[in-house]
Amino acid sequence: MQENILIAFLLTLLAGLATGIGSAIAFFARHTNRKFLSFSLGLSAGVMVYVSFMELLYKARVEIQLIEGEKAGDMIAAGAFFAGILIAAMIDKLVPSVENPHELRSVEQLHADPEKHKERRLARMGLVTAIALAIHNFPEGIATFISAVQEPKVGVAIAVAIAIHNIPEGIAVSVPIYYATKSRRKAFWYSFFSGLAEPLGAIVAYLILMPFLTPMLLYCTFAAVAGIMVYISFDELLPAAHEYGEYHIAIYGLVVGMVIMAVSLILLI
Repeated sequence: MQENILIAFLLTLLAGLATGIGSAIAFFARHTNRKFLSFSLGLSAGVMVYVSFMELLYKARVEIQLIEGEKAGDMIAAGAFFAGILIAAMIDKLVPSVENPHELRSVEQLHADPEKHKERRLARMGLVTAIALAIHNFPEGIATFISAVQEPKVGVAIAVAIAIHNIPEGIAVSVPIYYATKSRRKAFWYSFFSGLAEPLGAIVAYLILMPFLTPMLLYCTFAAVAGIMVYISFDELLPAAHEYGEYHIAIYGLVVGMVIMAVSLILLI
């Protein structure tokens, strides 16, 4: 168990710091590779959707049925799943869309004429965007940590999927912060450190949730995590891929992500 905890912390840290990769891409690339980002977002969605339904929700349903009985187990697992969706939706609702890190920015915006962006109240927008990313990443950190502690193979899959979708979020944070501060260094570090909300979520999970983690709470958490990831996939990742203008490529990525996840889970059993 102790070894799993260390692995879980490391996975959560790596997933969170992927925002720094997105920030670096924004500064070193002159053009957005839309096909690559669309495929990557689809891949991330495929991994999340498959692991949510075929591993997390399935396992939660089976284990809760053993505790509460078949019908009650089904109801509790379904309730926890939709509670996870509700949590993710409420977080999105609380963040204004113009400052939401899931409202995509492209690399080209970083090199555009800053005069075009004055009306966006950049000083406030830059800071709030970084905070918004931290708010979104916090529950993802809890999800990655809890999953990795109990099922390391599932934790790896979730961490990889979250890291992939954190890359375009890093771009989304860097662009407005750059225009707010005129500093590439500040834009990079704001984006980089906002990703630390994920390991912070892991610390909270370890200190607060772990001592009370009964089998029932654990598998309800699994179902809720499945709901959160399904919401992220359908509300953020696939629409984001569509915004990049390569929707069919995103669907190919979705299928490839599912295949990779299916093969990985079969081989790791």
